[in-house]
Amino acid sequence: MIRLSLALALVCLSALPGLAQDRFDLPVSAELLPGWVQADGSRVAAVRLSLEPGWKTYWRTPGDAGIPPQFNWSGSKNMKSVQVAWPTPKVFDQNGLRSIGYADELVIPFTLEPKKTGKPMRVKLVMDIGICADICIPHTVSFDETLQHSGSKPTPAIAAALAQRPFSAKEAGVAAATCRMEPTTDGLRIEARVTVPSTGGNEVVIIEPGSGEIWVSEAETQRTGREIVGVSEMIHVNGGTIALDRSTIRLTVLGNNHAVDIQGCTAG
Repeated sequence: MIRLSLALALVCLSALPGLAQDRFDLPVSAELLPGWVQADGSRVAAVRLSLEPGWKTYWRTPGDAGIPPQFNWSGSKNMKSVQVAWPTPKVFDQNGLRSIGYADELVIPFTLEPKKTGKPMRVKLVMDIGICADICIPHTVSFDETLQHSGSKPTPAIAAALAQRPFSAKEAGVAAATCRMEPTTDGLRIEARVTVPSTGGNEVVIIEPGSGEIWVSEAETQRTGREIVGVSEMIHVNGGTIALDRSTIRLTVLGNNHAVDIQGCTAG
């Protein structure tokens, strides 16, 4: 799918005056920020994407008009685990379709747990991302760098990105989060209800099923008092039966003031 999308995007790209097809002239640049080592021996590092004016890239759940980012850490050395921390994204309207992502610059922090603390860590990362303006272009960013043991002083750009993460359910004062599901002709209809103070302005609920084999439609969102409701349709991408574990369902409420990240919901 990525290769097909890339081929189609390059056909469109060739029709754009003044935008070269050479990879160095793409409207995005990337760098690996080595970060710092924490007291437990783990390392906080990040990828920084810098975008030309008018271009954007996407959040982990990009919406109907976006391209989902993918990370491949194969070939990395002395790496036990990786945890990615996404800053709060923005909601964009793209030709009548909603997309969720970032403009100008995106710093994606990640915490790397080494197999052997105090030893160098080889970070071999291939990222497939989408960058969009009037067209969307799949793009691959690659890194292969060895990070030596370094100091414990936080990198300002990474610290700022970490500070932009959504609030947890506890931090935001979530009193309840329920999910009610009912079968449809093609799959399931899910209704998520979250009791939480307003996050400001026009709020959006994002529902992630916890499985990459399930497609979820853009949620219809409505707030009444302290409760916000998001309703989506779910379809198995291979036409199979959908089996959901409510503890793996992830709900995100995006508002003008802040966002809330809620892991799991109970039966509604």
